[in-house]
Amino acid sequence: MVSAGNFDGVHRGHQYVLRRVVQRARALDATALALTFEPHPNRILHPDVPKRLLTPLPVKLHLLQRCGLDAVLVLPFTRDLSLLSPREFAENILASGLHVCEVHEGSTFHFGRHAEGNVRQLADLGRELGFPVEIYPQMSWRSELVSSSRIRTLLAEGRVESARALLARPFSMVSTAGRGRGYGHRYTVPTINLARYEEQIPANGVYITWTRIGAECFDSVTNVGARPTFGDESFAVESHLLNFHALTLAPDTEVEVFFLRRLRAEIKFPSIAALRDQIAKDVQKAQRYLRAYRNVFAPQRRQA
Repeated sequence: MVSAGNFDGVHRGHQYVLRRVVQRARALDATALALTFEPHPNRILHPDVPKRLLTPLPVKLHLLQRCGLDAVLVLPFTRDLSLLSPREFAENILASGLHVCEVHEGSTFHFGRHAEGNVRQLADLGRELGFPVEIYPQMSWRSELVSSSRIRTLLAEGRVESARALLARPFSMVSTAGRGRGYGHRYTVPTINLARYEEQIPANGVYITWTRIGAECFDSVTNVGARPTFGDESFAVESHLLNFHALTLAPDTEVEVFFLRRLRAEIKFPSIAALRDQIAKDVQKAQRYLRAYRNVFAPQRRQA
């Protein structure tokens, strides 16, 4: 029992299909499997077009595991694999390789050389090769079509609450602690910086967040962008931990920032004092928001 795809974001639509895979596998005493690819096919087929992922592979695997699957197969996406025709993919990978008893796919799934195979063709091949194909229409949620590309657009606009609705969880970035410039400690408030991050990020601005450091999760306010008040144009993701206590961080301690709500755009303030006053207001708004919605969001925090 398999569903194949990139599953970038593991959003509501992916989750629905994968839950059906698990249900059918249990009913037929089969293995519930997700087949995904690494790297993302676009990075091989269109290396000149930047592709920022919602979920890098370790995060994607964690989220797929939460869907109740028995296994996830990560297929290296090579140039040779990209040249398989739709028939060769269905015969060599699905039928002969995995011995699938059913395939479950969203209606936008494409496969094979130049992505020329669609779900209708897959269904025809399945009838010939001995496996049925269940096709699911694209999900709509609160009048939005659920797709990875739509979620990227929402994040690029800073609309993290709308992105959260399509993901069915807060969007997050996972890295390690980065080296800061010391502005927060010297002038405003202590912060923790996220190390260099190459995947999808929200629009520049100030957000209500959680920041997970190792196994501990803190309420936080996070600035994404430069430091215009200091005349520093270098990019950073800095989180001010509201309920912070002293921590000893190993160099490889995992840091994850969950984005709950955008407070404001990035602003250049006339003075450090004005920035400090605004940070105090941001913190008050964040604390009120987190108190009101803690019971809604708390189960979605990812543990280390």
